[in-house]
Amino acid sequence: MSQDSPKLRGRPPSKTARRKALAAAYEILMQDGLGRISIEAVAARSGVGKPTIYRNWANASELAMAALMEGHPEIAAAKKQSGLGDALMRQIKDIVQVFATTRGRQIALALASADPDSEMTRAFRNRIILSGREAGRQLLDAAVQRGEIQTPSDIEVVLDMIYAPIFYRLLVGHRPLDVGFAEALVEKAVELLKCQSGP
Repeated sequence: MSQDSPKLRGRPPSKTARRKALAAAYEILMQDGLGRISIEAVAARSGVGKPTIYRNWANASELAMAALMEGHPEIAAAKKQSGLGDALMRQIKDIVQVFATTRGRQIALALASADPDSEMTRAFRNRIILSGREAGRQLLDAAVQRGEIQTPSDIEVVLDMIYAPIFYRLLVGHRPLDVGFAEALVEKAVELLKCQSGP
């Protein structure tokens, strides 16, 4: 008992605190909506101190976006898939499925009417768009290292071609954002990348 007691005192380890804050933010987001998330509310619900929360996220909008994507698989886990197609499919499906939810659609509508320089728009860009692209870059790099594809001549354009259609459909809403779209997008992207690599 005495060996365990020190673990119960003081601040929780940063990873534990981060998980608690994300769980609390997700609960608030799902129950009350984006407008009710604040650092104070998350701190009160999670028991994590505000300074600790601010060490992980710059503001409530960043925390909300991180909580929304909490189900997103780790890049390392995605790399363990059997190939680029499987890894990329898992990642793209997860992003699509998050924004196909009621809260995801509500956030998309809020983003569509938000100031491009607003806190929420910057958080969406940094925590979802840019982090998604970076995950994709690592998946492509891993595929190159395995010899599955050749290094793309312009990886930035390739990443834009893979990820931009998701957010175009999300914000414009002209066609469904669903699993069928995710599958078609990944299949075409992998086909083009392998064509570039030759037989």
